[in-house]
Amino acid sequence: MTEQVDAEGESGRAVLGRTLRYLREKAGKSLGQLAEDTGYDKSYLSRLESGERLSKVTVMEDLDVYYEAGELLVSHWKAARLDAFKDQYKRFMGLEATARVMWKFALGVPGLVQTEDFAREVLSGAQTTPDRAELVEEQVALRLGRQYLLQQNPEPNVRIIMDEFAFRRPAASGKTWADQLLRLEAAAMWPNVALQVLPFSAGVHHHMNGTVTLLWQQDGSAVAYTEGNSRGELIEEPDDVLRHRLSYDRLRDLALSPSDSLAFIRDVLEEHRS
Repeated sequence: MTEQVDAEGESGRAVLGRTLRYLREKAGKSLGQLAEDTGYDKSYLSRLESGERLSKVTVMEDLDVYYEAGELLVSHWKAARLDAFKDQYKRFMGLEATARVMWKFALGVPGLVQTEDFAREVLSGAQTTPDRAELVEEQVALRLGRQYLLQQNPEPNVRIIMDEFAFRRPAASGKTWADQLLRLEAAAMWPNVALQVLPFSAGVHHHMNGTVTLLWQQDGSAVAYTEGNSRGELIEEPDDVLRHRLSYDRLRDLALSPSDSLAFIRDVLEEHRS
């Protein structure tokens, strides 16, 4: 099987598509039969095989079960999703996937705890053309796939600080916003996640123009990743990582405690419902 799917220089998306086609043909199924068996649209399955589309990871989970392929397709999907990102972000995502400790600060709702509908609204922007809609769906799939990081074994230890700004900029859809607040409430109670709100009363701070993530690996090595003004920077120099760690510590000192943050989220949810 390895000989059928490994090809040096081939993109992850191409490998995934070829693996999908190989498994279907090995099972003696046409695209039409596969569509009938799985409930997925025939043209959609065809575009997955050709590498034109990248599905949600749940589609690969379904097809792994259908083909009795273990986690083969899911593993190829994880590699294929990296094709969409620039090299520096790919490096960050690789480190994020193996990190044992993650600290994040965000002005908005972080992708790791967004619902599907909220992610779709955030990523849609003002463009509503068919081509743009298809790109948005692919970006949503990529964002939701990253959330599997929080369910790894062993689970990473995660701390998320969210600016109060995130709670004062609701989604356009009332239901989407209510569901997102419920997701944040649930995330605040996950045993491996500490979620804190940085209130407006904390005043101005040094990360008002972007986000920062700090990652620690099992061997103790650490990196920082900052994003702002449509660009990101991976920081590996120990002195610079330490500077960002101390900067994050100051934000944590200004933020509400996890228990007070949970109460804050519930208050916002109650306000929204009333």
